Amino acid sequence: MHLLERLPSVRGKLSADVNLAPYTWLRVGGPAEVLFMPKDEADLALFLSATPDDIPVQILGVASNTLIRDGGVRGVTIRLGPSFAKIEVDGTWVAVGAAALDNKVAKAAAKAGVADLEFFAGIPGTIGGALRMNAGCYGTETKDVLRSVVAIDRRGRRQEMNLEDMQYSYRCSGAASDLIFTQAVFEGTKDKPAEIEARIADITSRREESQPIKEKTGGSTFKNPDPDQSGGRGAWKVIDAAGGRGFMVGGAQMSEKHCNFMINMGDATAADLESLGETIRAMVKKSEGVDLEWEIKRIGDLK
Repeated sequence: MHLLERLPSVRGKLSADVNLAPYTWLRVGGPAEVLFMPKDEADLALFLSATPDDIPVQILGVASNTLIRDGGVRGVTIRLGPSFAKIEVDGTWVAVGAAALDNKVAKAAAKAGVADLEFFAGIPGTIGGALRMNAGCYGTETKDVLRSVVAIDRRGRRQEMNLEDMQYSYRCSGAASDLIFTQAVFEGTKDKPAEIEARIADITSRREESQPIKEKTGGSTFKNPDPDQSGGRGAWKVIDAAGGRGFMVGGAQMSEKHCNFMINMGDATAADLESLGETIRAMVKKSEGVDLEWEIKRIGDLK
């Protein structure tokens, strides 16, 4: 019996054996056993409530910071579509669907004269991913502007959560791992659209100058380490000191431009990229005595 036969009827789309590599920024990885694209929040909730507990369920955004292993993802991979990408502004409140791209949220807020969300212009990916990992850059994090979240749990129950419920720390949320975020509300402050847009342009320019954003990459590979252990150095600095800049494994390379970014040089496998990351972690530990923790999320089976 194929997995599809064990799944409930939906209004969205269920597909078997879907190649996931084109859905990821690193352009690697095996297939989803089943890919589900729900029609809306109610469709998602019904699907989760009726799907047997023994079937694994994995949420996937635009995979800007995700490495899918070559063996693919067992069970059901869920990808939220356009109905989850709406952005609405009311005063200084910005209500956003989890599938909305971070940079589009920053730009929509700016157009409406809402400041403090500019940092989202410097973060690849969707709001759902930002909520899960407390994404941030240039001194601001998701937790600084978040007010509330809506999520669906594995049993299809709708959860309304406040900032405290997310249990945020650096690049991490303590919220239950089975929650699929569907909506969020942020609060900014009023400012002139032109001034906000100028700050967004500055963030975009700084990112283009310092990061290999035109390559097949996946954002920051590692979290910044414990400053007490690293002497206050960020991840890229300890990688550079250990000789990691430009280091290669197969078709995978640590960027020459920003050595905390992995690049698929064109023919890398997921195994190449993961091996590169683990090799860099070992090099940094041996050379600098610093423990690096993956920021890129790795999912799926080894081939």
